Amino acid sequence: MDRLRQRADFLAVANGARANSPAFVLQSRRCDDSGPIRIGFTVTKKNGNAPQRNRIRRRLRELVKRLDPVSMQPHHDYVLVGRRDALSRDFATMLDDLRIAFTKPARHTHKGRGSRTDGSRPGPAPATSRKPD
Repeated sequence: MDRLRQRADFLAVANGARANSPAFVLQSRRCDDSGPIRIGFTVTKKNGNAPQRNRIRRRLRELVKRLDPVSMQPHHDYVLVGRRDALSRDFATMLDDLRIAFTKPARHTHKGRGSRTDGSRPGPAPATSRKPD
């Protein structure tokens, strides 16, 4: 198992399937290459100061270490996005949440949820000219 480190890889996985948990969000994406399973970790600044974010990240890394790689699908990239609840949530509960997240049917989300099939952007209706009779 390898780590994701490039921003482009994180962005590609962000457009893939997601599984939500109180302590994290698991994002996944199938890769076309035959490389190993790769996993990345991220925690945004809204989750606390640097020591808190680092603690969340360390807990997420430890979860993945304790999880058997058999539960992960081959040829996939994964990103664990930490949430603030990861600081106070019981570790065993988080491990169960991660196991469930890997077994859940993937909910696929596309970027730009309000996009139309004809490719046009939603916007205000075109203005009509009102001429007096």
